[in-house]
Amino acid sequence: MITMKDIIDDHNEKIREVSKEVALPITNEERELLLQMHEFLVNSQDPETSEKYDLRPAVGIAAIQLGIPKKMLAVVVPKDEEEDYEFALANPKIISESIQKAYLKNGEGCLSVEEEHEGIVPRAARIKVKGFDLLRNEEIVISASGYLAIVLQHEMDHFNGTLFYDHINVTNPWQEIPDAKVIE
Repeated sequence: MITMKDIIDDHNEKIREVSKEVALPITNEERELLLQMHEFLVNSQDPETSEKYDLRPAVGIAAIQLGIPKKMLAVVVPKDEEEDYEFALANPKIISESIQKAYLKNGEGCLSVEEEHEGIVPRAARIKVKGFDLLRNEEIVISASGYLAIVLQHEMDHFNGTLFYDHINVTNPWQEIPDAKVIE
């Protein structure tokens, strides 16, 4: 079971390492890791489990946050009362993105970043992501907008060693972006 002690923070230089694609079909070791990453997110969103194991609530995690430079990520984003958006992706890549930008009104956070970094993080408002999804055991294309699009871009940034605060305008962190979609 993955816990907070397994997650490296932004003081560890490994978090800036560029991740490599994994060969498909993925190995049993990679399969187990992706399933554990997914399980961590589910556990972190469950109030009892997160309190018991002292987990910070999260909607996404990339393998590099565990010190493993492989292009693998898991996402569990609440969709509605009935279901969530859930993916355990190997080699995801953005195949198209909108010109329109979007950002979270209150800024972003990250399991690997303990200090607060306030400001707007500009992202594409809509993206299409192609990758192998272990939960469905097939290659899929995800058409994402809004919060899900932001989460996917945040996690894929980790593949390049980029952290959310790298995108914040240093001179004016809260400078609004014209025509951008603001997500509450």
